Amino acid sequence: MRLSELKTGEHGVIVKVYGHGGFRKRIVEMGFVRGKVVDVLLNAPLQDPVKYKVMGYEVSLRRQEAEMIEVVSDVHENDSSLKPLVTEGHENDFMHHQAMSQRRTINVALIGNPNCGKTSLFNFASGAHGRVGNYSGVTVDASEAHASMFGYEFNLIDLPGTYSLSCYSPEELYVRNYLQEQLPDVVINVIDSSNLERNLYLTTQLMDMDLRVVGALNMYDEFERRGDHVDLKTLSTLFGMPMVPTSFKSGEGVKDLFRAVIQVYEGRSREARHLHINYGHEIEHGIKDIQKWLKPSLHPSLSTRHLAIKLLENDKEIEKLISSHLTDDSFREILQAKEKAATRVLEETGDDAETAIMDAKYGFINGALTEAGYETGTKEDTYRITHLIDRVLSSKYFGFPIFFAILFVMFQATFALGQYPMDWIEAGVEWLGEWIGTNMSEGPLRSMLVDGVIGGVGAVIVFLPQILILYLFISFMEDSGYMARAAFIMDRLMHKMGLHGKSFIPLIMGFGCNVPAVMATRTVESRRSRLITMLVLPFMSCSARLPIYIMITGTFFAAQWRSWVMISLYAVGIIMAVIVSKILSKFVIKGEDTPFVMELPPYRWPTAKACGRHTWEKGKEYLKKMGGVILVASIIVWALGYFGPMGVAPSMEQSFIGMMGRFVAPIFALQCFDWQLDVSLIAGVGAKEIVASTIGVLGGLEGITPLVAYSYLLFVLLYFPCVATIAAIKNETGSWRWALVAAIYTTAVAWIVSALVSLCPL
Repeated sequence: MRLSELKTGEHGVIVKVYGHGGFRKRIVEMGFVRGKVVDVLLNAPLQDPVKYKVMGYEVSLRRQEAEMIEVVSDVHENDSSLKPLVTEGHENDFMHHQAMSQRRTINVALIGNPNCGKTSLFNFASGAHGRVGNYSGVTVDASEAHASMFGYEFNLIDLPGTYSLSCYSPEELYVRNYLQEQLPDVVINVIDSSNLERNLYLTTQLMDMDLRVVGALNMYDEFERRGDHVDLKTLSTLFGMPMVPTSFKSGEGVKDLFRAVIQVYEGRSREARHLHINYGHEIEHGIKDIQKWLKPSLHPSLSTRHLAIKLLENDKEIEKLISSHLTDDSFREILQAKEKAATRVLEETGDDAETAIMDAKYGFINGALTEAGYETGTKEDTYRITHLIDRVLSSKYFGFPIFFAILFVMFQATFALGQYPMDWIEAGVEWLGEWIGTNMSEGPLRSMLVDGVIGGVGAVIVFLPQILILYLFISFMEDSGYMARAAFIMDRLMHKMGLHGKSFIPLIMGFGCNVPAVMATRTVESRRSRLITMLVLPFMSCSARLPIYIMITGTFFAAQWRSWVMISLYAVGIIMAVIVSKILSKFVIKGEDTPFVMELPPYRWPTAKACGRHTWEKGKEYLKKMGGVILVASIIVWALGYFGPMGVAPSMEQSFIGMMGRFVAPIFALQCFDWQLDVSLIAGVGAKEIVASTIGVLGGLEGITPLVAYSYLLFVLLYFPCVATIAAIKNETGSWRWALVAAIYTTAVAWIVSALVSLCPL
């Protein structure tokens, strides 16, 4: 709990002090040191400030300052279950023990550029299985895990990869807000050793925020193999933080890294010190002038120097934050001070303040690296193999054919290789159904197990091998770095669609699952492109639709045509995405796009362990669905088909679900779907796999032509995305408006396309 929560007459023991450099130093100097007892003596008449007693003398703190001090309170007041453990007169000893125990829990945030190996390092340290890919934007939200070393507990937070702490993209804003609001005890800045100068730009921004930072020079084995050199001691001194060499592949340096984290946290690190980059006379004068207005009004958790720098960089999000804490008059004074400083910088340097600050940062980085004797070696060219591969995979003539060939091989392998284990599972499901049907007496329970559970869940679980094969291909493309190349070769086409080249990565991810794909749109800086991408993502055939495709194509199409039918479905989805995105960008969601700037990381051969783990994790998710939503939905569909208004229905047509089917049948008259197919589409609103399980329970694949079957597949492809996708769109846009637009317009498109294809007479 925080010191501000204690009431008059209560006391507690200090665990830790949060906040930034100058504030923390002042609070600690006043006697608020870990392990010391604090008594609450008196509240001011207006309840603020509060008088405390610490280390034998009395001192007053405002509540917002007391909020930055974590304490352990008297157990007699807060936890009666612990009373027997505390002998009379030793309450403070017990609280001191509790405080020291909590003190040894360190909250650590990992931050770094995309592709710096941050999530791999996070996984290695914690044993977690965070998603790792060789392209930007894999970590689209913060992941949390725990680690124990040297008698300390570490709460690790893996933040999204970001190049800076500006508000240029959603993940940058997310990371910055996390650091400002959550106040981690220590930040591990993961730095790609092979790109020191660029990676250290983010480091300078962390320095501006007055955070306690430890630098992890990751992939240091590649750094040394190439023959690069830098004096780590000098570099650590110049940046005011320990710089520790690490390797996520071998785990080398990880223990040293966390040893450095402990030293920084406990204040015992010789390298860690509070440093400011000097931005030049005019900018520094402007920063101090703005800080004079900020310090009296803002919460002590906020670094006023960082905020002043961001104001000079014309950061609109920071302006909103500051205006929410100040009166209109004070905010106007700050804006005037900012404009005055910016004008003087322009007059003196010829550059705007934002450019001058960036130049100063890179000047500091360049000077520090020069003084640390940084040299790049020539023993091994990290990108040599990458350049050779890119001459083929990303070339003008071979790029597109290879890309589509990879997709064809992926689908062909999904069918051909997956057919054998699928047949085995299908045979096992049939045997189980027959065995239960033979050994149980006829009645509702047998019908539920055979027709509901086995008929529904069994109809979907047989497709597990195909799902695993599809995800294995996608995982390989992600981990190898080919996904980034796919975005590169598709940028021009994306631009013609009214989208950004980076939109291609979420679209490709949509073939796996639309939900994380929607979340991955955060990597697209342009809000316009991000919104359009989310709205057309449902046209990407997610793996949940795969069981339906395989079921229908396997029933109505000859073996030699199945892969082509499948590819045509994916192609139709892509074509519809192209058409709709063009319409949206031209007539609905207008605006300028951001430049296409995307890192192309070197190709790396994915490890079998990583690909296998990612594939199996998706398989586990699929199996969990089988035992959860699919099982429940199958039983509900069975019950609606088994019972009717008069009890047990004499036939399926007279059951509740038969009545529902007849009610909605006119809607699908043009498509010539039977009532079982109509009902399955309604059930699929919850999750697309339920369509297959519903067909498994109800049947409905007899008496329809291949053309009607293909029309049905097109409807499944294009209509209402699952509820989880709708919720994801709502969360990412912050509004139900666009989520409902996606739900309604996709269903309308599906109805029109399927009706045209079926060629049914009116």
